[in-house]
Amino acid sequence: MENKISIIIPAYNKEKYISKTLDSVLAQTYKNMEIVIVNDGSKDNTAEIIDNYAKKFPNVKVVHKENEGVTKTRIRGILEASGEWVGFVDADDYIEPTMFELLMNNALKYEADISHCGCQMEAEDGSSTTYFHNTGRLVVQNKNEALKDILSGTVYEPSLCNKIFKKNLFNKMIHDSLMDTSIKINEDLLMNYWAFKESEKSVFEDVCPYHYISTENSASKTKFTIDPLKVMKILYEDVSDEFKDMLLSRITGQLVIYSSMSLNKQKEIRKPHRKAARKELRQRLKSILKAKISSKVKVMALWAAIWPWSYRFVRITHAKLKGTYNEYMIN
Repeated sequence: MENKISIIIPAYNKEKYISKTLDSVLAQTYKNMEIVIVNDGSKDNTAEIIDNYAKKFPNVKVVHKENEGVTKTRIRGILEASGEWVGFVDADDYIEPTMFELLMNNALKYEADISHCGCQMEAEDGSSTTYFHNTGRLVVQNKNEALKDILSGTVYEPSLCNKIFKKNLFNKMIHDSLMDTSIKINEDLLMNYWAFKESEKSVFEDVCPYHYISTENSASKTKFTIDPLKVMKILYEDVSDEFKDMLLSRITGQLVIYSSMSLNKQKEIRKPHRKAARKELRQRLKSILKAKISSKVKVMALWAAIWPWSYRFVRITHAKLKGTYNEYMIN
């Protein structure tokens, strides 16, 4: 069927959330869809729950496999998908009923390969909601314009879950094994990059029908990792020259964070990474200061390279005063 969307839902130990997620997808006003749920070796009752949905709803397809991580699970979902379009929903989030109709209407109206929207982040207990960004603006972009905004990290959320893609945009990524499937943080940004690189046109409408639920088990709140820095380095090696300074700025920001992080938790794991980050920051300092990046980033790099303890103290104090200390700090 024309313009069919395959909604891919990777699921690992999501018995607490998966029913709400599936109910929200099944309630979509856009009906030309299949739902591909890939069970990534769950050890709880997730498999039983999704099998029951598959028995009840003919457009629900379930795939069971051994635990391999979210990237391999999403790729398996793409391979199983029968639609010419694919979208993604995480198994602990939910979406508003008109989301995929909105995305498809925009894709068709503007003849885009990718259609995306904003999202809202909710605390699991409902105590807070943050919008990204809900301005209502609509933007149509060519490949380079979209890549610039995706790579900058300041305009669009790097999630896969607030977008629909023409399925063929992932062909090169899958067949050339471009994804580092060991990465568990910022893997969305990397997969987005490969897809946007293959696209010619995208459309973005800044409304927020995707509800991202911030749980205690969210990847960003679990074990320490240097994945964000690894992703930036992979991107830096692949991007064209016009984006090099932008990626260098983001690499610098990551090096500053890691070089000034606390050792209060997981000291044995963090200490060598902090040492390596400080060394790399000092080695890169000359090229950072010469690059066409903001003066603020250059000052941060210089300060953290020479006096990391002082930089950490001021950074934490500022974050606490601003109220952002618990959001993105590596403590």
